[in-house]
Amino acid sequence: MQLVKPTPAEAEAGLRAMAMVARAPGEIAPPARALIAAAQKVLLGTAYEVDRLDGIAPADVARALARPQIRRQLVEGMIVVSMSAGEPPAAQSELVERFAEALGVETPALRALRRLTSREMLLYKLCIMRNGHMPDMVRDQYARQGLVGVAKALLGVKGLAEEPELAARYHALERLPEDRLGKHLWRHYHDNGFKFPGEKGGFPEAGVYHDVSHVLAGYDTTPEGETLVGGFIAGYRQRRADHGFFTALFVISIFSTGIDVTPIGVGAREGVVGNVAEQFLDAIERGAEVPVDLSDGWDCWPYLELPLEEARARLGVRSKQGGHAWD
Repeated sequence: MQLVKPTPAEAEAGLRAMAMVARAPGEIAPPARALIAAAQKVLLGTAYEVDRLDGIAPADVARALARPQIRRQLVEGMIVVSMSAGEPPAAQSELVERFAEALGVETPALRALRRLTSREMLLYKLCIMRNGHMPDMVRDQYARQGLVGVAKALLGVKGLAEEPELAARYHALERLPEDRLGKHLWRHYHDNGFKFPGEKGGFPEAGVYHDVSHVLAGYDTTPEGETLVGGFIAGYRQRRADHGFFTALFVISIFSTGIDVTPIGVGAREGVVGNVAEQFLDAIERGAEVPVDLSDGWDCWPYLELPLEEARARLGVRSKQGGHAWD
């Protein structure tokens, strides 16, 4: 994902439409309110009182927003707001679809929202999984090790297989100096009690970029931290067919809509994005500034021996919003 700053006219029309979507359940939920406030501060440079914004017809929004990227961004924002505070009502989904139709925006994410509000939960989960990063991870694992490697990885996640040589390579990162990216990655696994790649219950090596992203971006593994790292990864996946949006929806679904779409069960929560709304937008922007898609067959090993700050500099990972400390 790459966030684009609207013009003042685009911002006003978009906010009026967004306020209508946020109000569709009857009142604006706190996470939705926080997201709209964050968008005004981080992206729009406006300070409208959302409760005082008048409604707007879909056709009028379409006249105000000519740029396709701004149109898509608005619809995606509507979807995130709709999913930010538990399962949305059908009326909210229907309103988003009316705006999307007027704007000429078509995206599988609209189908996912429709499945969700229709309580077609299996189809909803399949839509999120099929259009996001999971199929790319399987393809990457296949490119690395072929069909056997994919089978080993899947069995490993289930705790039914192991690759001792691979696990030993990751355990050896403990011997690196304290300032190295690899040592920080080792601590990420060790301190959180995570299984290392190659161990029974460990994540496939094709998914290690997720953990490396935690370290590079400086986000922890709380629900808030997982929400932020999802935004960061969505940012650098901007060149994918979905522009990285389904990576953002993946974490929004789990930690804000309250629906766990993972095959392993990580525990769902509601409304978390509202706690970190401003940081979430910043995470997307930080990820979008990274010039390489770390989820696309990227080899992390040459970077693991570098000092963490040097690795961040080479990959263009800037400090967090407001100059906060990394960790």
